[in-house]
Amino acid sequence: MTLAQPSHQKAKALRPGARRPAKDLCSECGLCDTYYIHYVKEACAFLNQQFPQLETQTHGRSRDLDSDDDCYFGVHQDMMAARKQQPIEGAQWTGIVSTIAIEMLNRGLVEGVVCVQNTADDRFQPMPVIARTPADILAARVNKPTLSPNLSVLEQIEQSGLKRLLVIGVGCQIQALRAVEDKLGLEQLYVLGTPCVDNVTRAGLQKFLETTSRSPETVVHYEFMQDFRVHFKHEDGSTETVPFFGLNTKELKDVFAPSCMSCFDYVNGLADLVVGYMGAPFGWQWIVVRNDRGQGMLDLVMDQLDVQPVMSQGDRTAAVQQSIPAYDKGVTLPMWAAKLMGVVIEKIGPKGLEYARFSIDSHFTRNYLFTRRNYPEKLAQHVPEFAKRIVSRYKLPPQ
Repeated sequence: MTLAQPSHQKAKALRPGARRPAKDLCSECGLCDTYYIHYVKEACAFLNQQFPQLETQTHGRSRDLDSDDDCYFGVHQDMMAARKQQPIEGAQWTGIVSTIAIEMLNRGLVEGVVCVQNTADDRFQPMPVIARTPADILAARVNKPTLSPNLSVLEQIEQSGLKRLLVIGVGCQIQALRAVEDKLGLEQLYVLGTPCVDNVTRAGLQKFLETTSRSPETVVHYEFMQDFRVHFKHEDGSTETVPFFGLNTKELKDVFAPSCMSCFDYVNGLADLVVGYMGAPFGWQWIVVRNDRGQGMLDLVMDQLDVQPVMSQGDRTAAVQQSIPAYDKGVTLPMWAAKLMGVVIEKIGPKGLEYARFSIDSHFTRNYLFTRRNYPEKLAQHVPEFAKRIVSRYKLPPQ
């Protein structure tokens, strides 16, 4: 008896360069590069916002909108700050994400790990792979701050016969993955997420580096950190810092992808476990355990970590309110003033979870305005209820 071919396998992936169904809002997650494009109208985060349904499917419940922590940080059962006692050489931070992935592979919990290496000729050009060895995983360490088609490997997953899989990804990728999860033929799917905001095309990244760094050609990685500075790590091991307030906002205002400017999943709410930095003290990583699968993943490496409780200090609200017109008008301070403001805010500004809320508030208000101005017909359905509640706390420019 011959089994019928699944309907999605009859679909044809879009050819490279073809216009995607989400059009300008496409985040290039990779779904449309496979026959899973069959499900794109339901699965794409920018065509069909469905947080409550997917949260319930993934975690057993959706966010409690009366809980401030749920509104901001998503469904979770634990949060902490952590760092590896023995950092992985060459990792962007201490290597918690890579360590979890390697442990899961070595212990046979998964047969493969979807992660992102870079191409041979460009350290910032993403190359999604299904890692089968620890070396493959280590080759993917360090963030690629560009739009990445992680889901382009979905056909390989189904055709390979893999049954137990770990996927490492960001919010838009994970939303689409969760929507097609039951079509992959897996027995167990684990998702290790990272928070994500303000990605760019490769050309956009180059413009950012050339506009911001003293030596763009030697940058190994960078991050917008809790001390209100962008930290650039260079090939020679040196670190360069640039104050947020000294960035050339007018030049960079249009560099971020429209998908990122209309995204409200900063904290990767559909992952099982999230490892980032923005809710932790400087030098530590912020870990959010969303469900029992996530707790099991974290348990594998707890004996390799130093941990401390999350903390919160300061008040973000005035800074967020001031950031709304400043970003809108493309305000850039002279570097001396930007450095001075950075020092002051570092001493008295929000820290820990309050810094995370500051970052979420400032991006959500900005992204709400972007969506309202450019895609008003999508505003009501596209912006999740938790984001609407956060944005409603601030005074926005009139329409």
